[in-house]
Amino acid sequence: MPIYAYRCSACGHAKDVLQKLSDTPLSVCPACGAETFSKQVTAAGFQLKGSGWYATDFKGGAAAPAATAAASAPAAAASSEPAASTHTCGSSCASH
Repeated sequence: MPIYAYRCSACGHAKDVLQKLSDTPLSVCPACGAETFSKQVTAAGFQLKGSGWYATDFKGGAAAPAATAAASAPAAAASSEPAASTHTCGSSCASH
């Protein structure tokens, strides 16, 4: 189910609401009662529920590669040369 961001243009009250696609959009502000409560244009938000592909296929799969990487870490630390970055973005991304 999608999560929609709503904002009242009268009082500025903002709220995220979990709604079905078939639900009618909200129009009455829960804070002030004005008919100016409307959806905002935001990045898509959603929730995954149940026992879908993530829980069955990928949830426990990260343990084995992490153990392999941990075993090779002491060998890399013993090297006198600095490790080369594998990122092609420079240093502007948050993964560094």
